[in-house]
Amino acid sequence: MEDLVLEVNADYISDADKEGIDIPGIMITPAVGDDEYWLFRVKVSDSQSIIGFPKFGTIGIGFQKEKDWNTNLSYQTPANRILEHIRFNKGDDNISDDVCLKAIRLIQDAALNEKGFPLDPD
Repeated sequence: MEDLVLEVNADYISDADKEGIDIPGIMITPAVGDDEYWLFRVKVSDSQSIIGFPKFGTIGIGFQKEKDWNTNLSYQTPANRILEHIRFNKGDDNISDDVCLKAIRLIQDAALNEKGFPLDPD
């Protein structure tokens, strides 16, 4: 992918309280692979994206299509650490780490503007 584009899901931005399901003593989120459950998305191939999604008061970052649907970290985590944590869900070895890092940083910037919590330095 040459040019990375940050997509914004207006349905979730307009309803910032959609952060999962809260049952006393239990917190869960919908399946991340859901095509609609994301705030920010950057396509890194024709079939794979990195997304930022509501996660318990923060914004989690992971791949949209995952082998393990619960592999993500908060946007505040350094981009290289996020990539190390989620890399096995890439699903396509042709997607470069450089592209993934750029996509993660685009989402981090958008999340920072949305949430306002500072990033941990890389």
